[in-house]
Amino acid sequence: MTRLPWNEIPPPLRARVEEVLGEPVVEALSQTGGFSPGSADRVITASGRRAFVKSAGLSLNADTPGIHRAEAAITAALPPHVPAPALLGFVEHDDWVALVLEDVEARHPSTPWEPGELEAVLEALHAMTATPLPADAAVTTLADAIAGDAAEWQRIDPVTLPPLPRGLDTWVRAHHDGLTDAAARAVADVRGDRLVHFDTRADNILLREDGSVVLIDWPWAARGVAWFDALSLLINVRYYDPDADIERLIGRHAIFDGMPRDAATRVLAGFAGMFLGSSLRPVPPRMPTLRTFQRDQAIVTLDWLRERWER
Repeated sequence: MTRLPWNEIPPPLRARVEEVLGEPVVEALSQTGGFSPGSADRVITASGRRAFVKSAGLSLNADTPGIHRAEAAITAALPPHVPAPALLGFVEHDDWVALVLEDVEARHPSTPWEPGELEAVLEALHAMTATPLPADAAVTTLADAIAGDAAEWQRIDPVTLPPLPRGLDTWVRAHHDGLTDAAARAVADVRGDRLVHFDTRADNILLREDGSVVLIDWPWAARGVAWFDALSLLINVRYYDPDADIERLIGRHAIFDGMPRDAATRVLAGFAGMFLGSSLRPVPPRMPTLRTFQRDQAIVTLDWLRERWER
């Protein structure tokens, strides 16, 4: 995806970002990756102050401004122990919004995942979920967030399902009803009182030089079970390395303690439905790679799910 450059953001919005930072922006480095249209820039002001700025308008995509607005509200309310960039400000002009965040000097994890970096991220997730989320935290419940996954399976017509690698389309047709039921039952499995990022994958994670972990992109945060983010992260691990022994990781890492095996399988059924159903929709404006990504995620998840299902 080609990001909108800083100099093409509406000037009044840029001016409001500069008001947040206290001085003019003299340099902006556009960041690649991600799927939301709009800008994503690491900016530097006249005195050398740094920040990360994301912006979008309704003319680019009808959903993205609302996603940025949700991320601003959630980031501002995160407990202090959560490894996330600080919110510096949120500004609006007409139908445009901009999210101004702390700039983190770090890099994304290596992919395929390196064992030491994966261990550091799992430890960070474990520490983040060690204490309950405050009762007044303004996030949705994870149960509500995944409630639509079973409906995705109901919307998928197994008869007209396009071919999938390794006979997965045939397997889905044979197990469509069971997958729909499993995704519906996952709603009860994920009830909990811990913070969930809900979108843990390599491009939403940063590693500082000292090895510490930062989780970025927080619009989907929810309240649920402690192991949910770690389980979804393993989909990303397998995405980059189909031979990764992710079941061994589940068996040995403390973050998975107390995770019922059947509950994890049901949650994976929900993920598979979400990815597969989304991949079958029309391509949204200015997001040409999204549906291919979702199809790839569906294939990875279905592969893992079939292995668990047949065992």
